Amino acid sequence: MGEEEEMPKDSHETKGLYAFFADSPREARRQFFDSEPEMSRRGFFTGAGLVATGGLLGMAVPFYANMPLGLVPAAFASEDVLIGKDGLTLLNDRPINAETPAHLLDDAITPTARHFIRNNGLPPEDVDAAGWSLTVDGLVENTLELSIADLRTQFEVVTMALAIECGGNGRAFFDPPASGNQWTVGAVGCSEWTGVRLADVLKKVGVKPGVVYTAHYGADTHLSGKEGKLPISRGVTIAKAMTDNVPIAFAMNGGALHKQNGAPLRLVVPGWPGSCSQKWLTRIQLRDIVHDGPKMTGTSYRVPRYPVAPGDKVPKEDFEIIERMPVKALVTAPKSDSTASREVEVRGHAWSGDRTVSAVDLSIDFGKTWMGADLDEPVNLGAWQNWRRVVSFPEVGYYEVWARATDSAGEMQPFAIDWNPKGYLNNTMHRVALRVA
Repeated sequence: MGEEEEMPKDSHETKGLYAFFADSPREARRQFFDSEPEMSRRGFFTGAGLVATGGLLGMAVPFYANMPLGLVPAAFASEDVLIGKDGLTLLNDRPINAETPAHLLDDAITPTARHFIRNNGLPPEDVDAAGWSLTVDGLVENTLELSIADLRTQFEVVTMALAIECGGNGRAFFDPPASGNQWTVGAVGCSEWTGVRLADVLKKVGVKPGVVYTAHYGADTHLSGKEGKLPISRGVTIAKAMTDNVPIAFAMNGGALHKQNGAPLRLVVPGWPGSCSQKWLTRIQLRDIVHDGPKMTGTSYRVPRYPVAPGDKVPKEDFEIIERMPVKALVTAPKSDSTASREVEVRGHAWSGDRTVSAVDLSIDFGKTWMGADLDEPVNLGAWQNWRRVVSFPEVGYYEVWARATDSAGEMQPFAIDWNPKGYLNNTMHRVALRVA
């Protein structure tokens, strides 16, 4: 394995689990898995509320040799990586991906502790806002390098409620399965974001003729650890970038951004796949071609231009980039698979890419009849819309509440959608199970 790195004195007592495995992977492996007595006697850290010693799992790991260096064991990974989060379900620890159960998304504005996490690489360790800078360059009249303090003082600061949804939200419901994180319905949130409009910054740098796309870069690093290799770098059309509700955000719900949600600086691009909302933002480049960074080419965040049968092989040139996300309604109360009274308020949220939602309808008889819900207007463009309806059940028994939304262009949420190879854009109707007592 080569020369072992030296473990800084007492760093295991102050660092969290994830940071320990990322920064000192060989030492972490020794402390957790080495069976030598002198290693077993060494204490681990308590900073994350854990008390551990070498050999923490308490038994042999038969395929220990196959474990990737730096991999946090799933048995206890969530103890550290989800600090500051409440009730999220960890889908993957390398990179960190965690969704929010639907009933924990009941708030009109998603609390920071309940906003989902979608990472592609390893978050930066140094997220000091005071030393952070953003470069805006490419096909511009004047390249700018801006601190967060510069953003606050040189541009209008705005606060907007904006929905972010992962392009793969709902992937778990495809049959046959599609590869990737098996999100159910919780890779979405609508928090309040404070920052400055990307459009204002681009106006200040001066957009040269011929610009068609932005390119976004962050401070996260590739899982391989290879120097200079980016985990993700996506962008949006210049038309989308120049809209009024795409902020460069430095605050979330009136406080600091959560580290796993991009602290101290990120983009928020509502209505488009969450991957466009670059976290740990360090650079925005303007280009005269469609950006070709990691996760912009091939089949990443793309769907076939035409319907395909499950398992079909689709040529890469027949995939098109996902832009707006489809219309969707989410039931947040009552909780699925719970017991309800004969009369209960059903509520949730609805959204549809760059559009607004015009109606939400509910069914309790498996789609035979539908009833309209009361639907609020969005608090601002890009926010999800809250809805509610008191539902009376005719008798005791098992029921399913189905919810479907219709947007301002007349597009209605379907019962099921066509399969696609990457499992994107699944906006099938949300159903919750209720046992009416």
